[in-house]
Amino acid sequence: MNFIVLYVLKRLFLLVPVLLAVSVVIFFLIRLTPSDPISSITSGRKISEETRASLTARYYLDKSLPQQYIIWINNAVRGNLGDSFRHRQPVRALLAARLPVTIQLVLMSALFAVILAVPAGIISAVKRHTIIDRLISAFMLFCVSSPVFLNAILLMLIFVFKLRWFPAFGAGRGFSENLYYLCLPAFALSLNMVALIGRIIRDRMIVEFKSNYALALSAKGTPFSRIVMTHCFKNTLIPVITVAGVQIGAMVIGAVLVENVFALGGIGVLLIEGIQASDYPVVQSIMLFLVALFLVLNLTVDMVYFIIDPRIRASGNTGRS
Repeated sequence: MNFIVLYVLKRLFLLVPVLLAVSVVIFFLIRLTPSDPISSITSGRKISEETRASLTARYYLDKSLPQQYIIWINNAVRGNLGDSFRHRQPVRALLAARLPVTIQLVLMSALFAVILAVPAGIISAVKRHTIIDRLISAFMLFCVSSPVFLNAILLMLIFVFKLRWFPAFGAGRGFSENLYYLCLPAFALSLNMVALIGRIIRDRMIVEFKSNYALALSAKGTPFSRIVMTHCFKNTLIPVITVAGVQIGAMVIGAVLVENVFALGGIGVLLIEGIQASDYPVVQSIMLFLVALFLVLNLTVDMVYFIIDPRIRASGNTGRS
């Protein structure tokens, strides 16, 4: 237990220089765009030179880029992400208002992915080389090759405008209404993850079926369902968790596109608005948050390895093999 605590603390400590390096890249890349932040602040209205100078000084735009970065990162460490040029509100308040929708969307997508991918992968492995396996494999191929925004548009055309089962836009109000409004966007976002996890489960399960321990259990008369679920499926969890951890991080990025298609009003919509309006504080804060979330998810995956795999605990190593 002491080892895992020390390992977590060490990994968290190593995240600090990574986030600093990423913050530098994000900060300077955003400022390479040929845009005028003052126009964003004034919504394109004509202003006097005195007003322009005042706004430039207020948002530290009169200072050199290294000085602007130092001011921003010092404030960010203290929890002050600055004020949005476009919304004239603290970025922290904007994120707090938009983040719940994005988190709920990603969690629902991950849940859909697990619910669909696990049985699909197992059934495809058990029924390999049959028509069922071919149909499931074709569906997974479509899901993994189709962009998330195209999935969202196709599902909207079918289930919103054709069948009228779901609302077209918005995230609803209240928890139960949120679930209903986010159901279709979450399903669209989950399809890539369904394909990847389902395919990995199928391939790994087929390998496990041919292993010596599975053949020995079968020779002893162990029910096939028990061999599948108790032994073979458990041994497929490590690669599944690896892909799931990465894909959940990718879902946060994909949520940007899905939120814009369904006008959900999460941080994805806020990010696109910020890019279009050259809203530096919003864009750099959201991008840094997404990177930090991805790194934390990777650390969480490593911790899950330690919990579910006794070989890792026995060797005292939580790194990925």
